[in-house]
Amino acid sequence: MTNTMVKSFIVTFVICVFALTSKAQLGYMYSPLDLGVAGTVNTVYGDAQSQKNTKSLDLSFTYNQTPYINYVFEAQAGNLAGGNALKDLYGRQFSNNYSAYIARAQLQAGELIDYDNNAIANVFKNFYFSTGLGLVVNNNTTNRYSYRINLYTPGEDHSIETFLPIRFGYEFKIFNAYNKPSVKIDLAYQYNYVFGDELDGFKAGNSNDIFTQFSLGVKFAIGTPTSYRKQISY
Repeated sequence: MTNTMVKSFIVTFVICVFALTSKAQLGYMYSPLDLGVAGTVNTVYGDAQSQKNTKSLDLSFTYNQTPYINYVFEAQAGNLAGGNALKDLYGRQFSNNYSAYIARAQLQAGELIDYDNNAIANVFKNFYFSTGLGLVVNNNTTNRYSYRINLYTPGEDHSIETFLPIRFGYEFKIFNAYNKPSVKIDLAYQYNYVFGDELDGFKAGNSNDIFTQFSLGVKFAIGTPTSYRKQISY
């Protein structure tokens, strides 16, 4: 009698473990690491009177503590530009072949809300907020003289500054045959507050420089999958 009960318990335990594992495989698994690439449109709000839209390329490495708590390490290279030496009153014009390095934490709504069997919540679960700290290396070519008034604007063509990135975005998750998010499309807006006034190579006024970014990127999941406490796919 005792042996029969023990065998029944073992069989029941194995079946439960198998059922839980199978359920996790259906929608609970995710990769802890992502590699990503993105294209970005930049706009600088500094000491030049007019703005220009320029482009940069971003490469990223992400550690996913959960599918919705992410730590992103990003490198950017591209151009920042603004001003018009012939048309702007102060004659300020710059072109900055910059590079930037960013570390930021990212929180998606799915970590906070219950989206089970809720179509609207499932849409909102992929919205995220992110912030951290960045370092920008400036390499400017500038026009410091006004052709319309007698004015010279001082500044440094080459500098290194820190900045605060504040990012809002949405991550479209694409699932593979095992319901694991294997590809992610990232659409985002980022506001970068620079702790200095040399992003554009000009030192003028009392305000620090700001640059904004609209980006569209793709991330690819890598590494051995791990499990999450609730279903990820809908």
